[in-house]
Amino acid sequence: MAGRGRVSRSSVVGLCLLLTLPVSLTACGGQSAGDTARAEVQQVLDRRARAVLRHDESAYTATGTRVPYQNLRAVPLADWSYRLTGLRRSGDTATARAELRYRVAGYDRAPVTADRTLTLSTRADGKWYVDSDRPAQKSARQLWDEGTVSVARGRRSLVLGVGQSGGTLHGYADLADRAVPAVSDAWGTDWSRHVMVVVPKSLEGMAALLGSTAADFRGIAAVTTGEAGGTGRAPADRIIVNPDAYGMLGTLGKQVVLTHETTHVATRAHTDRATPLWLSEGYADWVGYRGTGRTPDQVAPELQRAVADGRVPTALPADGDFGFAGDATRLAQAYEGGWMACRMIADHWGEARLGEFYRAVGTHDERAGAVEDAMRKVLGTTPGKFTEQWRQYLRSQLR
Repeated sequence: MAGRGRVSRSSVVGLCLLLTLPVSLTACGGQSAGDTARAEVQQVLDRRARAVLRHDESAYTATGTRVPYQNLRAVPLADWSYRLTGLRRSGDTATARAELRYRVAGYDRAPVTADRTLTLSTRADGKWYVDSDRPAQKSARQLWDEGTVSVARGRRSLVLGVGQSGGTLHGYADLADRAVPAVSDAWGTDWSRHVMVVVPKSLEGMAALLGSTAADFRGIAAVTTGEAGGTGRAPADRIIVNPDAYGMLGTLGKQVVLTHETTHVATRAHTDRATPLWLSEGYADWVGYRGTGRTPDQVAPELQRAVADGRVPTALPADGDFGFAGDATRLAQAYEGGWMACRMIADHWGEARLGEFYRAVGTHDERAGAVEDAMRKVLGTTPGKFTEQWRQYLRSQLR
């Protein structure tokens, strides 16, 4: 094998001539043709990344297809890089697997990572050029995979959208800008106090961004992605909107949804596996409706009907009740039940104590004992007594 041991100069030259035929064998200088191709392809990807960050379209085009640069040029990026993880070559074409890492400037504390598949080919000059750049199989799309990204900036928000008018995106920014101080007023200021909102073209686009199917989110106006516990080692949360469902809401409904999702961003550092969904979702709804003047009958119509029929829930909503793909009535009652529990805490113990209770639950690493301990220390009660008080609260409020 060339490069191993001591070989005279003339013997090395002769060996290299023989090895120019099979691509898979060892090439001159002790480096395999496959290793040479990997190095060359990584260099191409590095040049593309530098071109993206420098907003140099001509340099980007010099490496191959202009997609996705044309779609993402408006996105404010702090970092953009590829790490080649695999390469399959066949003659003058190749398929590469790469990990894309990027950060949105001013928002992401750590890089977003995405697996990509790129096809490349060589041209007359013998160099590699990128022909396509798409999500790897079973990987979620990025917003620019769905079309040209437009950007709207608010005082406290950044909105990225595809297939949306500038006016629509600025409308989201206005709602987010109102949500941030509303959340801080309820929760406190120990969070970033700005939010990123992502608005795809459709429900199907939303699902693709989440690596899922449309059926999982039909009727859901928005979701928030993020890292439980908020360690700072993950990217910033993103509020991803389902424009189909969100567009059916009135002005108040749209504000409540954005405030609800912004609450998840604010509370992320204190939300972990110990936090039951009735608390995290109930608290987000409580903040969302706080100050709107909406009554329990208006906010919790499904629970109101159940209570009126004598079907008062026997227990607080379980995590499984919050499944998006399940029964719509069950889902609505779960959210309403969590909201009523948080509203009861605020009414009976005070708003400050509600926030303390949320944080106290989140100090635990596991679910077992977390709620019980926080109820005892912060509220001076037990889960059994709390549940019975909640059931009575439903009867008195939902008449």
